[in-house]
Amino acid sequence: MDLDRIREQTPGCREVVHLNNAGAALQPAPVSETVRRHLELEDRIGGYEAADAAEEALDESYSVLARLVGADPDEIAFVENATRAWDMAFYSIPFRPGERILTTTSEYASNALGFLQAAQRHGAVVEVVPDDGHGQICLDSLARMLADGNVRLVAINHVPTHDGLINPAAEVGKLAREAGALYLLDACQSVGQLVVDVREIGCDLLSATGRKFLRGPRGTGLLYARREVARELVPPFIDLRSADWTGPDAYELRPDARRFENWERFVAGQLGLAAAASYAMDIGLAAIEERTLALAARLRAGLAEIPGVTVHDRGERRSGIVAFTHETVAAPRIVAALAAAPRRINVRVAEQTYRYDAGARPPLRVRVSPHYYNTEDEIDLAVAAVATAITG
Repeated sequence: MDLDRIREQTPGCREVVHLNNAGAALQPAPVSETVRRHLELEDRIGGYEAADAAEEALDESYSVLARLVGADPDEIAFVENATRAWDMAFYSIPFRPGERILTTTSEYASNALGFLQAAQRHGAVVEVVPDDGHGQICLDSLARMLADGNVRLVAINHVPTHDGLINPAAEVGKLAREAGALYLLDACQSVGQLVVDVREIGCDLLSATGRKFLRGPRGTGLLYARREVARELVPPFIDLRSADWTGPDAYELRPDARRFENWERFVAGQLGLAAAASYAMDIGLAAIEERTLALAARLRAGLAEIPGVTVHDRGERRSGIVAFTHETVAAPRIVAALAAAPRRINVRVAEQTYRYDAGARPPLRVRVSPHYYNTEDEIDLAVAAVATAITG
């Protein structure tokens, strides 16, 4: 990995120490330039005409995004964000009364709300699989719950947004497939920082975003829908992109994953998302994963040496997301102090509002999420800044 070249292609590295990649990463120049060029083309010749001129590149974007996650091009849909991708998949599932949805204790709030709505609308039953001793989804418990039958969907996050956990996604996929249950994976925080292969994982549906570890534009995301599953699911809403109006009272859905798209889209963003995927694959997804996880491990070790700091990360394997609290200094104060440091350090307050745990909400946490373009010196600088913020 040519880190000097990567940082030179990331203008933001000259301005800040950016450790909020779980929120929105710094874009590399080739991605920003791709978006900018198309927007400038729209300015010059018009939006429709610019889209026509980019038709070949737009078609190729599906192949690029498919390679990113190990899919085929016809299994990829471009959507506005990961939430909409997840929604289009989840709300396409025709739940019947009593059918079970199995999820994790660390499920994202938007997803959990979708489960609740499915329970209220259709009589689906939401059940939470307990954690194992590492804090990740317990595979033994999942196997027992699947064996009880009538499970329509297993829906989990690959990497939750509030701690370092990496759920055993491939092992979950094997159990779900054996039980005949659909498997929806929220990969919002994993695509771009981990190697994600839908064939190896065995998921039927996967949602991901552009703006986080993939380093793409905001307002972009993708949905993977396994070919055999996509043909059986009816999107919650359709338009002339997703279906063909075949007669006065008839229509026909597209046979591929683009039945989950809509006609109007952020064309420059779609091109930028493909550019971000290409950029990551050119560097090497395995190399990105190795470096990102190593930087996070260095960060955890440094924070653990600060008196009064508790690092809350869980999991047998841990991601590039690090969350901590201090026993007396509140998270917002630490975040503000790092932002005001001589060399600005971007971190984020994380509110853990979406766990299924009983009882009061835990205190706010500081979430720090390095990525491969960060340096070891930046990690050490952040640790020192945290120590100063606490003692100061």
